[in-house]
Amino acid sequence: SSSSAESLDRLYPAVGSSKPPRKRTTSQCKSEPPLLRTSKRTIYTAGRPPWYNEHGTQSKEAFVIGLGGGSASGKTTVATMIIEALDVPWVVLLSMDSFYKVLTKQQQEQAASNDFNFDHPDAFDFDLIIATLKKLKQGKSVKIPIYDFTTHSRKKEWKTLYGANVIIFEGIMAFADKELLKLLDLKIFVDTDSDIRLVRRLRRDISERGRDIEGVIKQYNKFVKPAFDQYIQPTMRLADIVVPRGSGNTVAIDLIVQHVHSQLEERELSVRAALASAHQCHPLPQTLSVLKSTPQVRGMHTIIRNKETSRDEFIFYSKRLMRLLIEHALSLLPFQSCTVQTPQGHDYEGRTYSGKQITGVSILRAGETMEPALRAVCKDVRIGTILIQTNCNTGEPELHYLRLPKDISEDHVILMDCTVSTGAAAMMAVRVLLDHDVPEDKIFLLSLLMAEMGVHSVAYAFPRVKIITTAVDKKVNDLFRIIPGIGNFGDRYFGTDAPPDWSDDEDALST
Repeated sequence: SSSSAESLDRLYPAVGSSKPPRKRTTSQCKSEPPLLRTSKRTIYTAGRPPWYNEHGTQSKEAFVIGLGGGSASGKTTVATMIIEALDVPWVVLLSMDSFYKVLTKQQQEQAASNDFNFDHPDAFDFDLIIATLKKLKQGKSVKIPIYDFTTHSRKKEWKTLYGANVIIFEGIMAFADKELLKLLDLKIFVDTDSDIRLVRRLRRDISERGRDIEGVIKQYNKFVKPAFDQYIQPTMRLADIVVPRGSGNTVAIDLIVQHVHSQLEERELSVRAALASAHQCHPLPQTLSVLKSTPQVRGMHTIIRNKETSRDEFIFYSKRLMRLLIEHALSLLPFQSCTVQTPQGHDYEGRTYSGKQITGVSILRAGETMEPALRAVCKDVRIGTILIQTNCNTGEPELHYLRLPKDISEDHVILMDCTVSTGAAAMMAVRVLLDHDVPEDKIFLLSLLMAEMGVHSVAYAFPRVKIITTAVDKKVNDLFRIIPGIGNFGDRYFGTDAPPDWSDDEDALST
């Protein structure tokens, strides 16, 4: 009726020619950083939890929560409330909306006229959803399609996500596939009144997706409501928890959070403690290559280890050692014979690098001090960065940030960190590279100074990684500092102060 249309016009934006340009709504926004800001903290949603044992393998899988419910039932709002209440360092929120199938030309035309059923199980790519969740649960990186709801199509760009402590997977068909159900550790159904869901859908589709009222109501009556009755509501019986009224039910959300916390506590693992008690009293591995201790090298170590050395001298001689270390590492790369002709017209039997490309990856912050030395001796080298910091409460390493070049899996990778004590951070960095399909035997771990413990830990977990350093010290103290050591390299190099309980190989800067 005209009166109901007028009342809707007051609630929603006008649909005539005077309306502002439509927003292009996508399932994932490529330009946005992987951050989720809650009332308590800013959560980095691309991090890796430190659930690794001394073998370098993941000891526990991530905890996966499935959130089902009708369209516009408030699943995303409930997910955000759970994340805020959990207050865990990392979480991945994965939307089923990202996994709509690619439409044919005929289906595109049907979608444009609101005649395509997006609320049917066949509209979703369940094979891709299951493969993606399996990898995320194992802590591996995955590529997520970006779906454009305005054009009803996938964009060319894909977004990369990482596994985390908790994965929340939400969607209308979250419980509609048997294989998918097996991956969910906790199944939650958000039950919201149908009238509220319709009002929310109208508001969203008109204001965010550029639809008109008639089209939204037509699609709701033809597809959305029948699909809810046939496919979605029956899955409520599969849920472990039903949340009536959605985000308004704070009691149910508190109970969910308590349960998830208890599950996370069972997954705790002290990585450093495990490393400290493992692989000791063994001979140093054959994958270790130590720069020859010439009088020059010994002299530079004497200078940089001396606590009285000025910062300028510390930087100067550290850079000299870095240059020697990089040169030594490059000599261990694979080379093949080749013949060139000299300007005098004679052949010269030489050698040439037999790989495709070299990429340097620095473990921030101290590792980045080695980048200039690598750039100076390796032309056109690509650089990536990984930020691993120590959790001040647990003392365990945690991944906070990474930026790696494309196609890094085809390169030899020079992984740089200035000091390695227990090897926990180095192992996590190696694991990240392996997750990005870098072959283990193409990873070169470079460090100015290593403790025997760190050498053993890395070599035992990753026996084909080449470990290259200028010196190896025998001991690590109770605070996991190398003895006799070099102090906190990052603080001495950058001229910053550190709390007394910081370790050598990780700069626990707050971000």
